[in-house]
Amino acid sequence: MFSSAEWQHILAPLDVLRDCVQCPRGCHADRTGPRLGYCNSGTEFAVGSICAHRGEEPVISGKHGICNIFFMHCNMQCVFCQNWQISRKTASLEDTKQELTDIIEQVERLLDSGCTGVGFVSPSHYIPQMRAIMTALDLRGRHPVYVFNTNGYDRVETIRSLEGEIQVYLPDLKYMDNRLAQRYSDTPHYVEFATAALKEMYRQKGANIFVNDAGSIELGLVIRHLVIPGQVANSIAVLRFIAEELSPDVHLSLMSQYHPIPEVAGHKNLGRLLYAEEYEEVLCEFDRLGFHRGWVQELSSPQHYRPDFDQDHPFER
Repeated sequence: MFSSAEWQHILAPLDVLRDCVQCPRGCHADRTGPRLGYCNSGTEFAVGSICAHRGEEPVISGKHGICNIFFMHCNMQCVFCQNWQISRKTASLEDTKQELTDIIEQVERLLDSGCTGVGFVSPSHYIPQMRAIMTALDLRGRHPVYVFNTNGYDRVETIRSLEGEIQVYLPDLKYMDNRLAQRYSDTPHYVEFATAALKEMYRQKGANIFVNDAGSIELGLVIRHLVIPGQVANSIAVLRFIAEELSPDVHLSLMSQYHPIPEVAGHKNLGRLLYAEEYEEVLCEFDRLGFHRGWVQELSSPQHYRPDFDQDHPFER
């Protein structure tokens, strides 16, 4: 698929993984060897699924879905993660060139089927692999819209380095409470890192999004927030940060799709669905703060966004 010189160019970004500081954990692990960092990931691409995904926001999915590349073994370990089948797993070591060749072939098939965007899901600690995929697609003459779909636990320096490479940022802002972030997701100083990263994304993209004639986003920022059962105060604090520190003009995706996974089945709050009155309280704050762009979900949404990564297409039954 590529010449020796092209392979060298494509895989060059992986060299930084010898002293990894890709995400806020700053492990300084040598991911080319056996002693890995927190994410337990090496130089492999560790992709759990590649599929045409029709997700929560119409402008992200477009008419034919977005080609999403789901990376494994997330740098956050949320106890309630809906993608737990791949976020918990240890990535297997594979032949890098063959692995990337397979990825490019799958992506090209989906682009040929009508997808216009490629989304990188949970990419924070896979930035070098992401760049390798982008370089390989560029050499193949492919120039899709790239969507950086992140949990928000990112280094601001990393986000700054992506200016001009990433067309669309699709971050979560999960918490405005570090104790909650530590308890539920094992993420030290989540608030400081995530808010700094979002401010940088906003600096790059602003509040406006640009959509083509087919209704697909080509440039911009969309912020997601999942309302967690029993944590209305956290959600309200998230909304206030976005409105007061960024702008109420940003496009916000407010999600009620929380569904308990087996790991939290017995938890007082996490073991249940969101109450209607909880979501309504958050929606009232959404309106009070003046948000007027974006999407909110119906309370029935947990039935529609439950992936099964043991299937060829995790979002289709």
